[in-house]
Amino acid sequence: MTKRRMQGQPQDNIGRQETGQTSRHLAYVIYTSGSTGQPKGVMNEHRGVVNRLVWMQGAYGLGEEDRVLQKTPFSFDVSVWEFFWTLLNGAGLVMAAPQGHRDAQYLVDVIGRAGVTVVHFVPSMLQVFLASVQAGQCASLRQMVCSGEELPLVLQQRCQERLPSVRLDNLYGPTEAAVDVTWWSCDPAQTEGRVPIGRPIANIRMYVLDEQRQPVPLGVAGELYIGGDGVARGYLNRPELTAERFVRDPFSEEPGARMYRTGDLGRWRPDGAIEYLGRNDFQVKIRGQRIELGEIEARLAELPQVREAVVLARQDSPGDQRLVAYWTARDEGAAGTYDAAADAADTAEGEETRQQQEVARLRDHLKAELPGYMVPGAFVKLDAMPLTPNGKVDRKALPAPDAEALVTHAYEAPQGPVEEVLAESGRSCWAWSVWGGTTASSTCIPLLIVSWSRAAQGRNMSGDIRQAFQSRDLAELASGIRGGRLLVSEVPANPIPEGCTRIRPEMFPLVELTQQEIDGIVERVPGAWPTCRDISSLGSAAGRDAFSSPF
Repeated sequence: MTKRRMQGQPQDNIGRQETGQTSRHLAYVIYTSGSTGQPKGVMNEHRGVVNRLVWMQGAYGLGEEDRVLQKTPFSFDVSVWEFFWTLLNGAGLVMAAPQGHRDAQYLVDVIGRAGVTVVHFVPSMLQVFLASVQAGQCASLRQMVCSGEELPLVLQQRCQERLPSVRLDNLYGPTEAAVDVTWWSCDPAQTEGRVPIGRPIANIRMYVLDEQRQPVPLGVAGELYIGGDGVARGYLNRPELTAERFVRDPFSEEPGARMYRTGDLGRWRPDGAIEYLGRNDFQVKIRGQRIELGEIEARLAELPQVREAVVLARQDSPGDQRLVAYWTARDEGAAGTYDAAADAADTAEGEETRQQQEVARLRDHLKAELPGYMVPGAFVKLDAMPLTPNGKVDRKALPAPDAEALVTHAYEAPQGPVEEVLAESGRSCWAWSVWGGTTASSTCIPLLIVSWSRAAQGRNMSGDIRQAFQSRDLAELASGIRGGRLLVSEVPANPIPEGCTRIRPEMFPLVELTQQEIDGIVERVPGAWPTCRDISSLGSAAGRDAFSSPF
């Protein structure tokens, strides 16, 4: 029956003229949740996929002697080039066992057994893989490709030390742009900075744009936009989301050209490569300070005892948002992570001391490299990072910190008259018990400012309220006062007399306002003008004027 059915059928592929197929027809739909957690089907066309495969062959020159390890689940787009690049060019396709991509020792064994020459890793899984590779193993490898997450410099260096004969490349691209759009061949001589994501591949245009979608200068951070043949058609049955993320490309002369808004941040380097700076949605604001979580992670990864680091902004109780750092150790003996006394201690007290020493080293390193408000208030040590099915860090599965993870300090008496005044006034406020370090919630700071303002009256203290939001403890706040950001000085006479019923422009030496503008401010802050001493601008970032306090 089957043989008779096959008789008379064409021996060759049906021509495109007969099928009507073009490069603009769909090649596949792959669902991705990205950073939103909401699955969406990305529609990629043949032209983008073929462009990606043709570029890769030109860049890497796969031959029939090569063996490519196919280990990525086919629901993720890296599997597209693992399958089709290999088969298009006559190389051998080595199929990993189901779930084998998550078993580092299995991967080491199959690479050696099958003579694999090309392999892909998400950086998180590369960490685990390298820990399983022993000297002399995986000798057949010649090419390793990384993508899917930021590749830390320390991981690049570790890979090149462990596998010195293997070329390591860092690729970048969202599912919305036919797998990858930039590439970078990792330089073993690089000793500082971030590993670039490189330059655009063939027929791809990369833009770094500001909020008005205008190009930013060299070295200035902006959002990454992708143009060219790799841009997907859009999201399946999601026209509103497609219109939001796939926008007109004003820099292209091609009719109907579009570009994809990645939500990623980057900047151009002088050599024409792009440096990845993290996700837009990994930027957070705590106590009014904009914080780039990836910058904290990069600084933690510099420490030799740290294998992996992830930083989140958590709000486990209402109004109390804090930075939490999660980390895994490279090994127990790395870089003097513990001193001899801690190593010898086997009591609960000794273990607690050792944990405190670990956290102290992490905090001290961050404090030396970053502003105080970017230093996490909790450090959670994990045996291993939770991973998603495709090997990326599963941030949603990271646990809430317990009391042991919080940064605490033994009591230290106030030092000097400034600290004594601040401490004495602060103790009368309930918020005092939760202020200091990042254990403070932003809601308690205004209450402390009120207490400090009252204490400042009559003590010739004046200064910038913003320092109270930026300082992490009493010593830092007092240091700011002595250092000049908050000044202990003679307070000028109040230009607004007692019993004043209307504030006039000449009463404010620090700012030029019309009577109408003053009346508008007073109206927006009902009941506040009797205690007003002056009005001054908070700067362009604030975009408004506000009353100044006697603090």
